[in-house]
Amino acid sequence: MKKLVLILSGIWCALLAYASGGYRQDGNALWLNALGGEVRLDFCTDDMFRVRQSRSGALRIADETWMVRKYDFAPVSYTVSEEADKWDIETGRLRIEAWKNPFRLVVRNKQGEMLYAEQAKPRFVGDSVCTSALMQGDEHFFGFGERMDFMDQRGHKVYLNVELGRGSKPAVGGKDILRANYCPVPFMMSTAGYGIFFHTAYPTEWDMGWSDPGSYSFKATGGELDYYFIYGPDFYTMLDRYTDLTGKSPMLPRFAMGLHLGTYSGGTWKNEQMTSDAYPPALCKRMRQEGIPFDLLWLDSTWRMFNETFGNGGCTFEWRETFKDPKAMFDSCYAQHVQMVGLHVRSILDNGPEYRLLDEARKKGNVLYPGAQAEGLVNFFSPDAVDWWWENGVKKVADLGCKFVKTDVGSAFRLKEDASGEGAALHNLFPLAYAEAPYRKFKELNGMRGLTHTREGYAGIQRYPYIWAGDWGTEWQWFEPVIRGGLNIGMSGVGNWTHCMGGFEQYSAYDTELYMRWVQFGMFSPIAMLFGMDHPRYHEPWTYGEEAMRNFIKYDKLRYRLIPYIYTNAWRLHRTARPMMSALVMDYPQDENTYHLSRQYMFGPWMMVCPVTTKNALSQWVYFPGGKWFDYETGERYEGRQYKSFLTPLDVLPVYIKAGAIIPMQPEMQWVGEKPLDVLTLDVYPEGESSFEMYEDDGISLDYEKGMYALTRFTSSLKPGEWTFRASKPEGKFRPERHQYAVQAYLDFIPSMVLENGKSLERLASSDAVEHQTGWFYDSEKKRLFVKLDGDNRSEVEVVVR
Repeated sequence: MKKLVLILSGIWCALLAYASGGYRQDGNALWLNALGGEVRLDFCTDDMFRVRQSRSGALRIADETWMVRKYDFAPVSYTVSEEADKWDIETGRLRIEAWKNPFRLVVRNKQGEMLYAEQAKPRFVGDSVCTSALMQGDEHFFGFGERMDFMDQRGHKVYLNVELGRGSKPAVGGKDILRANYCPVPFMMSTAGYGIFFHTAYPTEWDMGWSDPGSYSFKATGGELDYYFIYGPDFYTMLDRYTDLTGKSPMLPRFAMGLHLGTYSGGTWKNEQMTSDAYPPALCKRMRQEGIPFDLLWLDSTWRMFNETFGNGGCTFEWRETFKDPKAMFDSCYAQHVQMVGLHVRSILDNGPEYRLLDEARKKGNVLYPGAQAEGLVNFFSPDAVDWWWENGVKKVADLGCKFVKTDVGSAFRLKEDASGEGAALHNLFPLAYAEAPYRKFKELNGMRGLTHTREGYAGIQRYPYIWAGDWGTEWQWFEPVIRGGLNIGMSGVGNWTHCMGGFEQYSAYDTELYMRWVQFGMFSPIAMLFGMDHPRYHEPWTYGEEAMRNFIKYDKLRYRLIPYIYTNAWRLHRTARPMMSALVMDYPQDENTYHLSRQYMFGPWMMVCPVTTKNALSQWVYFPGGKWFDYETGERYEGRQYKSFLTPLDVLPVYIKAGAIIPMQPEMQWVGEKPLDVLTLDVYPEGESSFEMYEDDGISLDYEKGMYALTRFTSSLKPGEWTFRASKPEGKFRPERHQYAVQAYLDFIPSMVLENGKSLERLASSDAVEHQTGWFYDSEKKRLFVKLDGDNRSEVEVVVR
């Protein structure tokens, strides 16, 4: 009897396999006739493909463009062979087994090593679509957007939907640290060498071993099953491929690498009567008088009237009565070398005494869905509604001098409980439509690169172009989670990111130590932003005392000196999605010591920044990954693959430089472009062979998209008793301004001569002397060489030290 059952079972399986057999190809598209309907695989490259399956068996062909911007790929060479129970598919880099009954995928690299193996579990359960996969014993997962809770999500359950969080609120602010979702991104990367982008706008849940330590799953509460498999095997390749799909970050104006300053114009909420149009120019004047570099300013919500329907939650674009002459205010700020002045806006319209925008929008059908909870929400999905909003709202302030907006409340679109389910799919797309509208409009109006400052986002938000972390309280408990959020969002394709230095809301006693530590981190963030709601300080640095002022100016000036390095890394972000602020796991994925480090990160390829996040800390440990490292303050050397503890004086941010580093620096400036970049200083940490390509363009136009830029290659070669440094001639269509070169380098041997292009340079008496004349000086105590060169970037320069 048992034998008969086995025979019948085998026949049944064979029949099922036969019924689900067959495939067809059309270029990069491969249709597989699996049990329950067709599955479509689209090969984007030989290391990335898309998987689609519908519960109805019939795939929807239309492709959305809010999340994904690239569907058209060059032809990919792949082969398909069919067996009774599976299809075998090979590309130049992957081997894919597509099993028929039930349908599931197993993906291996060309060497046959398993990367990803789906489980034989239902893909359609009720209204949800789901995929389950085996979890390898040493597999760890990163990404998921701006998560403040954890970095490695192995063993956790992650819910992704644009919202403030659903748990208990803290004492200050309204955010739940474990569920905060200002900017969720349904994309993750595995240390096994692959990433998954779940191409859906519906809320998603990722069970990363929470329910079963041997498997993980990702599911959405609606729509079709649609996801991309991305092979690296390194994280940077995965990010590059993901942003090939969803769009690369644009170049911001060069001055946007400087300090961004926000203000409530003298009166935050409940103190609106204290605002004035005199406050912003006076703030600019004080910043310049104190010698605090900054480049951008925006006026937060209290510039405008709080109106009759939604109070401070709506926007009418009408100036508060305390702003007597807004145009003169803008002009005064620009006269003080502020490069851009912007305004805070909200996605919800309201009526004011003069502009009845809410009423007009309702009449014209420009508000989004009558069933939405916020009935004044502009329909940013509609080009006509966007044009109307621009002409009747934003353009009124743009004509006075406003050059960008801070788009707040991108999470406002959600349908009522009893409304149509359509909102579940559009809710997460709304922040994209909202940020895109002013970004494109202002780019056209200003005739330069666009800039929008937004809070909420989803897959693709990196295009519009930077996120801030939202309204986190001024408490030590939020400090490290905000750093963690910046690292996670960087591993999710969003490299232009910032936060409020010192936190946003402060209801308790002022903490100067927290302010100083947060400022140090803020100046080593992708975008540096100073802003706070606490009245009447608003985190203005002089309100925290002399020590805090010195600390602020020290690190603000250092950031401005580092702008050539920062701007070059902004170019790398644009080209490859490499974030300026990156978690150590991205560079050291095989070193498990890096998996949970959210108190350390790489700032560009060479600088490891280690903020002090504990109150009253006298010391702090640091983990050094493989290689050699230099202390940025002292030049002391350390071997990698070890933990070390260091003293933590309050005025010092621990920064360590990776051996081999070449860091270009400019003179001190109060705003970007204040002075010509006549002397470029190369800060070098020689070790073996290393190089760095510095990027330059005009800093403001869109010509970089046409190839109008230059790259200058610097190389360092250290051998026993000899060091050679070279600066190539800039290559590219753009002609940079003339730079002379100064070089400072740590060397363990005492030089007897320094040659520039074969000519011996004069040995000078001090490092100060090197600043003023051609020659060199070696500091024996710090083992540091200082050289002022005669040559410049109009020709190649070679320095040989023996």
